[in-house]
Amino acid sequence: MPTDRVLYLLGSAAPPILNVTPVIEDAQRRGWDVCLGLTPTAALWLDAYLPGLSALTGHPVRSRYKLPGQPDVWPPADAVLVAPATFNTLNCWAQGITHNFAVGFAAEAIGKGIPLVTMPCVNRAFTEHPQFDRSVEALRGAGVRVLLGPGGFEPNEPGKGNPDAYPWQLALDAVDEVRPARA
Repeated sequence: MPTDRVLYLLGSAAPPILNVTPVIEDAQRRGWDVCLGLTPTAALWLDAYLPGLSALTGHPVRSRYKLPGQPDVWPPADAVLVAPATFNTLNCWAQGITHNFAVGFAAEAIGKGIPLVTMPCVNRAFTEHPQFDRSVEALRGAGVRVLLGPGGFEPNEPGKGNPDAYPWQLALDAVDEVRPARA
């Protein structure tokens, strides 16, 4: 299937990121040209796989800001999926703390009007922190589609997560809804 849309898939260091290859392949089958961006820790987790992921997407995997004057190595985004989004990523993004490329791009995408979807990957203990709900509401208020609860990611008890059950399909469905394929 030819690609007519560019998806920036920005992932945090949560266990589902270790299963990102089939997610990229699914997005490609849906007609997305996928560019993979990672938080620094997620890039460390996937270090041995980065060359293969670059080959799969046809783009370098990014985990750092480019230097001033360097050209952008990715085509412009039609949509952004931030997943899995950790407690840290969500809170930094909502508060505008752009200490890494993935969060920085997602924060700027709000102002650029690029359609954004995020699906958290947090346990219930993190959802009890008072900042979590504020961050989710701030992102929703900025137009980000947050897939949390029924129809999205449902937090588990600490230590009881199942990375294979992370609902990537729901995230890709939501991205298809915010940026449908061109007819």
